[in-house]
Amino acid sequence: MKDLFGGSYAGRQVLVTGHTGFKGSWLCLWLTALGARVTGLALAPETDPAHWSLLGLNHVRDLRMDLRDGHAVRQAIEQVQPEIIFHLAAQPLVRRSYREPLTTFDTNVLGLVHLLEAIRGVPSVRALVNVTTDKVYLEQPVDAGYHEDHPLGGHDPYSTSKACAELVTECYRKSFFHEQGPRVATARAGNVIGGGDWSEDRLVPDLIRAASTGAMLQIRNPDAIRPWQHVLEPLSGYLRLGQGLLAGDPVEGPWNFGPAADATLPVQALVAQMQTQWPGLRSERQPGDHPHEAKTLRLDCSKAAQMLAWRAVWNAEDTLRYTTAWYRAYYERGQVHSSDDLQNYVAAARSAGLGWAA
Repeated sequence: MKDLFGGSYAGRQVLVTGHTGFKGSWLCLWLTALGARVTGLALAPETDPAHWSLLGLNHVRDLRMDLRDGHAVRQAIEQVQPEIIFHLAAQPLVRRSYREPLTTFDTNVLGLVHLLEAIRGVPSVRALVNVTTDKVYLEQPVDAGYHEDHPLGGHDPYSTSKACAELVTECYRKSFFHEQGPRVATARAGNVIGGGDWSEDRLVPDLIRAASTGAMLQIRNPDAIRPWQHVLEPLSGYLRLGQGLLAGDPVEGPWNFGPAADATLPVQALVAQMQTQWPGLRSERQPGDHPHEAKTLRLDCSKAAQMLAWRAVWNAEDTLRYTTAWYRAYYERGQVHSSDDLQNYVAAARSAGLGWAA
């Protein structure tokens, strides 16, 4: 697997912030398979069980610290001397952002500033991929999906903080990294699912928790339309983007990484498909009013298709099948199939003729 992405990561010093989280742990798994020397910087996992703990990635250097501690972050960057950084550390939950707006902005905006300031003093850093979200866009009707030139916005504190993070990243790119320093890009992805996510207030983890105990899950917004994708889909985009940055390709700026068109589904349709594979999943509409969330989110990923030769690999059926099978294997047999899912995803990408998997 070390030859994937043109061998760009084999032997390279890579830093992943937020490595103990859902997406960060999957990214560390993939980077180690690519032969990278990986260091993670994050708080302890927030859930028990946690995907990071289950993976047992002993070759990943595990640094525990708060991104809001600028001095500690600067010391870590100086110590690690990474060549590329994937920044995933964040307060990522919409409903929590309503309860904890100060923590959300402090982590997602000022935490990013601390990281960028630390990078300025470490010349080893050649590239930064800052992971934000599809929720950075100003909410408006867009039938074809949001593309990278649409205006930024945000209704809830999480979405707004990530829109701010986009602006901060572009500010540093133009103000401090234009002539020297790392090459910088941001990556915007939609709702990711897959094995190993136990976060609060997320649909699939909530469904899985309910199924494991035989409970009925109440769904807040069954008609909301979301771009569901397996976690490995945007990660392949991040890795492809990092490859381009390291190679000096003209790939700085924002990028969308979303699923295939058939994977943009209403919440109730996703639940129905998962129920066919795990009959123990039961749900009903939750009565009452709920905090605002965007009704429809779709991404236009034509830029990534044209300039990075990137596109989604798995359709909705594949995504839900692998996700449900992962959790059933864990709860029914105590097995963790993450490495198998990665191998299957790469095999599917090769069969589809994607260049990064050649």
